[in-house]
Amino acid sequence: MKQREFVKARGGAWNDLEALLARAGRAGLRGLDADELFRLGRLYRWVTSDLAYAQGHHFDAQLLHYLNRLTARAHAYVYGGSVESWRGRAWIFFARTFPAEVRRSWIAIGVCVALTILWALAAYAIVSRNPADAYALLPEAIVPAHITKSLHDSNFAFGSSESAAMSSFIITNNIRVAVAAFAAGIVTLGAGTIYLIVFNALMLGALGALFAQAGFGPDFWATIAPHGFIELTAIQIAGGAGLLIAAGVLFPGRLRRRDSIAIAGRRAGVLIAGVAAMLCLAGTIEGFFSPLRYAMNVRAGVGIATGILLLAYFTLAGRATANRAALSADTDRLAPSSAPAPARR
Repeated sequence: MKQREFVKARGGAWNDLEALLARAGRAGLRGLDADELFRLGRLYRWVTSDLAYAQGHHFDAQLLHYLNRLTARAHAYVYGGSVESWRGRAWIFFARTFPAEVRRSWIAIGVCVALTILWALAAYAIVSRNPADAYALLPEAIVPAHITKSLHDSNFAFGSSESAAMSSFIITNNIRVAVAAFAAGIVTLGAGTIYLIVFNALMLGALGALFAQAGFGPDFWATIAPHGFIELTAIQIAGGAGLLIAAGVLFPGRLRRRDSIAIAGRRAGVLIAGVAAMLCLAGTIEGFFSPLRYAMNVRAGVGIATGILLLAYFTLAGRATANRAALSADTDRLAPSSAPAPARR
């Protein structure tokens, strides 16, 4: 294709990109709707192909300068880190990036969930049959010697003046556990991660059985429900992040091992960042809501509500955007006006 024909065929797309960049320059990316944002990305990909084609065919310097400048301007909006505010980046992370990565990592996270359910049920059954077996499953310091009060009246018997301090302590402790589960995937190639997940499950099942034996079973589950769904889910995701890292080391596939570790590390980093936010929310609920003297059915209802919202979030968040992106990619492949492929010389 000669230069004049090339410019005639591709000039319309360049003009469209110029118009979008002008609007973004006046109002920022927030001034563009979702369809325009996708079109911006598509036009950027086209103009980079056009630039490569023009360079390969040695078109004149003026055209190359124009396409270079247009590509650089578009690149600043498509990939520039300073275009969006921190609020915008946080919104994108929690609305799309984090839940999408959780869904993508479902196998690693599912392994942790399966281990938790299996060992929690096993511990509950063992301790229900013989409460003394709790000492065989857990360190003595964790096992309550004599349960005479419900969990709500013992562990959460602190006043509102202490809520902030307790919430901070709980958040710090939970994040430490999550980071340990993640880091164990690096240091122990997943063995330590599995150990921590199983230990957490044994503690949940054994303590649940002990409180049930003492006649406080329903209160135990109602007390941990408001924060427990979020907290336990976060721990499973942290464990999944650890297993991702271990898989990157042990099963690089066709990638170089360091490349496999780098890819797994980026994905695990997304999961851990989201887990930290989840544990902050769970710790706030545990410190400020759980100690309140609400009836058992109210506490259980709040817990069930958080569980439903959590399931909806990880199931649905970001799916519409992902589907639209896939549609845009299909359109790119099928559009008759897509950038021409370089001809053989």
